[in-house]
Amino acid sequence: MSRSGFGLDFSCYRKMSRPTHRGSPGIRISGNSHGLWDSEIKDRTEKDDLEKSHSSDQSYLAPRFPFRFLFNDNNNSPSKYGVSENGFASDPFSTGTPRSRHNFMMLFLKLSLVVIVICALTGSFWWAISISTSSRSQLSHNFRKLQEQLVSDLWDIGEISVGSPRSKELEFCSQDAENYVPCFNLSQNLALGFADGNELDRHCEGRSRQNCLVLPPVNYRIPLRWPTGRDVIWVANVKITAQEVLSSGSMTKRMMMLDEEQISFRSASLMFDGVEDYSHQIAEMIGLRNESNFIQAGVRTILDIGCGYGSFGAHLSSKQLLTMCIANYEASGSQVQLTLERGLPAMIGAFTSKQLPYPSLSFDMLHCARCGIDWDQKDGILLLEVDRVLKPGGYFVWTSPLTNPQRFLRNKENQRRWNFVRDFAEKICWEQLSQQDETVVWKKTSKASCYSSRKPGSGPSICSKVHDVESPYYLPLQACISGTRSHRWIPIEKRSTWPSRANLNKKELAIHGVDQEEFTEDTEDWKSAVRNYWSLLSPLIFSDHPKRPGDEDPSPPYNMVRNVLDMNAHFGGFNSALLEKGKSVWVMNVVPTIATNYLPMILDRGFVGVLHNWCEAFPTYPRNYDLVHAAGLLSLEADQHRCSMLDIFTEIDRILRPEGWVIIRDETHLIEAARTLTTKLRWDARVIEIESSSDERLLICQKPFFKKQAS
Repeated sequence: MSRSGFGLDFSCYRKMSRPTHRGSPGIRISGNSHGLWDSEIKDRTEKDDLEKSHSSDQSYLAPRFPFRFLFNDNNNSPSKYGVSENGFASDPFSTGTPRSRHNFMMLFLKLSLVVIVICALTGSFWWAISISTSSRSQLSHNFRKLQEQLVSDLWDIGEISVGSPRSKELEFCSQDAENYVPCFNLSQNLALGFADGNELDRHCEGRSRQNCLVLPPVNYRIPLRWPTGRDVIWVANVKITAQEVLSSGSMTKRMMMLDEEQISFRSASLMFDGVEDYSHQIAEMIGLRNESNFIQAGVRTILDIGCGYGSFGAHLSSKQLLTMCIANYEASGSQVQLTLERGLPAMIGAFTSKQLPYPSLSFDMLHCARCGIDWDQKDGILLLEVDRVLKPGGYFVWTSPLTNPQRFLRNKENQRRWNFVRDFAEKICWEQLSQQDETVVWKKTSKASCYSSRKPGSGPSICSKVHDVESPYYLPLQACISGTRSHRWIPIEKRSTWPSRANLNKKELAIHGVDQEEFTEDTEDWKSAVRNYWSLLSPLIFSDHPKRPGDEDPSPPYNMVRNVLDMNAHFGGFNSALLEKGKSVWVMNVVPTIATNYLPMILDRGFVGVLHNWCEAFPTYPRNYDLVHAAGLLSLEADQHRCSMLDIFTEIDRILRPEGWVIIRDETHLIEAARTLTTKLRWDARVIEIESSSDERLLICQKPFFKKQAS
């Protein structure tokens, strides 16, 4: 699919750009109110003229509207300049629905059914005679296809005649779905026999989909702007209790204060050293002056396991480091939910029985601060998964009471567990750089030859080609060392530092099978695309005016965009263009499992992303993203016929924040089909023409803010 820049039809935009009112108690009325006012006045002034020129109008309209005679004139019908229920201009061909017109249309549809049946049966009869020389099996096959098509056509017409349920809006989900994440149903997993931590894993097989709209909590409020929203969130937006805040065992979880309406996060605590001091300590243990030098040491992307509420990543974000938080699904007090609410990267992921949906050699550092994982369990297989996703020369940072020699190591059992982790790390070619208090830092070997130089039987074996899958999608954990055969085995100290890393050189592109010219063209196309997106939407959602806690909402536009999800990321060009434009966003780059897998390339560029099957629920909580973008995804899924477009759109609605935005670019017929679905989802939507010669269109949608009434 072409990804060229586009000349947008801004006349369409002018019709759409209306202010969005966040503070309104209930669903907004979209559309320009003055359009309705003008319409009413014009109807009154034109009424007399219409009656006087009725006969001449009938003769004038006859050539243009051959079915005009089917509809009775109605002076009370809406003007062609009126506003429809969904907030956009009504259909100019609509002239009202009196009973006589309805009866006639029902008769017309019934007659159409009879004519189609007769024509189809007659045609199939003569068709059968004309090809009587064909084989019996081929004849039967073709006739069956004709019957199926006939049944499909009759079904569609029948739906129209009785009032199609497809045009009805989706119902709202029950209150139980307020924070529900499909595929992570703990009680159902236990009932199916999953145990030993496997019940916390993701299980999507055989789960029925429920197409309904998830309502936000009763007192939900639009998140504060970045960077204020990084340090202050609304209590009502997340599911957490005061007891969960105070009893948290994670160091970074404790760096927060709870009041009646807000949770504020602070970098220092009276009980613990601040996260700034903690980050500084890690840098010194690596041999750096401070955390600002992580970039120069080759560190850009960090996987934070059991991240607390994201304070470690929040602090490092100011140092141009990108930290992805992963944690188990939690029904309440979720680390992932609160981290995303702060505008920081996060997703649900469990270190239990399955590999993470990241390629081998993905991250520059892995961090675990009291993350609750017993690394000595299962014969060290969890440490092998850490090794798999860690780049050569990368760092593993572990902070745990188990490593404290003055306290826990006095216990023989703790001593045994610590000795196992330390010895196992050595067997997989990790070098222990330093140990201070409860924190230990290891460095993964930069040389793949280290594994072959070990004594026979002294550690885990190298994975065979069959088991060394570069980009596994929730496959079982492997008890072997992965990634050693990869062409991507490049030590982090030999890679370009950030931000140069985002622009891969010719040799690096060749590793991923990408031509330099193709990459350059894609980069330039996305720069053009983002410029046009911004020109189109900036009056509505991309304002940079700050908003602090307690301030009144500024005048529209004031919609905050921080968390962005790209459903079909390709090379990561959309992400790259946003950053080059200087936008303070982060992007979850998703590569569909049915697409060409460029996720290793995306991660090598210093971005974050994940593999995903869009016919399944995304591993995140409801209301997490401000903007969802999809270019070419509908075409990709249409070729596979794995699930319906409605399934995908209801999942988008689930993970999208109220007043969040959707940008979809695809072929015209798919965009038109998607546009009809937006009415079921109650979205405001507009189709934008990209180029007059292009067979692609742009669909811009906004999710309304439906407020749940307190029961």
